[in-house]
Amino acid sequence: MELYYSFSVLIVLASLFAYLNHRILKLPSTIGIMLMAIVVSLVVRFGGNIIFPGMTDRLMKLLTEFDFTEVLMGAMLNFLLFAGAIHVNFADLRKQRLPVLTFSTLSVILSTFVIGYILYHLMPFFGIQLPLMYCLLFGALISPTDPIAVLGILKKADVPKSLETKIAGESLFNDGVAVVLFAVILQLAETETTKISLGAVSWLLLKEAGGGLLLGLALGITASKAIKSIDDYIVSALITLSVVMGGYMIAHYLHMSGPLTMVSAGLIIGNLGRAVTMSAETRDYLGKFWELIDEILNAILFLFIGFELLMIKDLQSYWAISMVAIFIVLFARFVSIWLPSLVVPFNPRLSRSSLTVLVWGGLRGGVSIALVLSLKSGLYKELLLEMTYFVVVFSIVVQGLTVGKVAGKVIR
Repeated sequence: MELYYSFSVLIVLASLFAYLNHRILKLPSTIGIMLMAIVVSLVVRFGGNIIFPGMTDRLMKLLTEFDFTEVLMGAMLNFLLFAGAIHVNFADLRKQRLPVLTFSTLSVILSTFVIGYILYHLMPFFGIQLPLMYCLLFGALISPTDPIAVLGILKKADVPKSLETKIAGESLFNDGVAVVLFAVILQLAETETTKISLGAVSWLLLKEAGGGLLLGLALGITASKAIKSIDDYIVSALITLSVVMGGYMIAHYLHMSGPLTMVSAGLIIGNLGRAVTMSAETRDYLGKFWELIDEILNAILFLFIGFELLMIKDLQSYWAISMVAIFIVLFARFVSIWLPSLVVPFNPRLSRSSLTVLVWGGLRGGVSIALVLSLKSGLYKELLLEMTYFVVVFSIVVQGLTVGKVAGKVIR
């Protein structure tokens, strides 16, 4: 029952912040909610016990009752990825398959190593000794991009559909790749005697990524056929819910990528199912159903991100390297997009304006926070958590609020 009460408080806060943002701030919903959560966190952190006695302890208790990593990676992320994929046009994605595949795999790996090695060589200047493996670990967890806050802004900026599809497609697929890469590097970092061969890593990637995509394909086709046989929007909604919740359980049991399973299933149902097997009424209801779930979960997710500021024990210790990490991540994003564009035969070639929007529009989000919180408490977790939080907040607030203007200037 305590979990129910805690979740109820979060829902109330999310709705209150969403209302205030809509009436006063008028920012994109997710950004407005996160900013208000950060402000509340700062007030509670530095004056909560004076202004509202006991508030700090109660809010900390509320946050600690939620395992953010398990809630996001085991539940929310599956719904969010499925909801995002179900609205992606497969024909548009197929046209951009080479850039999407490149940016969601090669670029993630390249970004991980660029961030890791630059950070490793800069740390001594700040009086910090961080092993190379932990620098690479930070690179792996901060490299996946998050489309949630930026896609609506790009649409308002009248960004070309091809560019919008590149950003959406990349961010849908790169979560699964980044999670596998993070797991491999973490195993190397925590167990010095562990030797992981290229063959073992390749097999892990193939099993996790390839298996997840195939499982999602099977689930999507099966669900589409079931929906076609009844064409009832209530039962169709239940079937899609079972795909997300049951599909994740199957993927977890088979040690396959849950995120990629959801993306694959969502693409199949969103295109084969909605376009071919559903009536207009079912298609409309199902689309609105998943749009509503997407908005509600996004509100809760960004509320979480704002309140995670309270989980950082000491803001003063690593603020300087955390600020530098923002620029390292941006530079790595540029390198990881620019270098592949020189080698991979994109058609058409990536223009300078597209490169600018892809770099600035590569926002970081909840996945990075969840991954760093999944680390065991130890010598380096506080450092990695603070750097991750600084990068994520800068990414969502500064890049998220300006990417529309940047896109408008460079494209026109």
